[in-house]
Amino acid sequence: MNSGEITIVDAFIAAVNRHDVSALSNLMTEDHTFVDPTGQSHSGRETMTAGWQSYFEMFPDYQIFVERKLVDKDVVGVFGSASGTFNGKRGLVAENRIAMPAAWRVLVENDRIKLWQVYADWTEGWKIMADDKSSA
Repeated sequence: MNSGEITIVDAFIAAVNRHDVSALSNLMTEDHTFVDPTGQSHSGRETMTAGWQSYFEMFPDYQIFVERKLVDKDVVGVFGSASGTFNGKRGLVAENRIAMPAAWRVLVENDRIKLWQVYADWTEGWKIMADDKSSA
């Protein structure tokens, strides 16, 4: 197991859980790519720094919970779950809580995160967000 890659991934996850956008930005490569659960790619450190800021505004209590990590050279697989409360029209209420199993494929290059790819079934999350949008 390559502890360097694990250390970088652990630092990134800790920054996510603290909602520390500056630390996240510092841990990304300039050409960082984020792939969301639908397979859409978003590239560039600046783009993703702004993306994380927006995401934390939408989910102010977002957290990643890690159960297991596997490493193969410069690729780390992270398995666990993610949760957060959607800050929509209803606000931070129990009905807007989203929790799901999740996995991440992470590519580390020169002690930075080059790729952060999320695997999760957002079906319930999209339903909760749609219900919130249509609430009175």
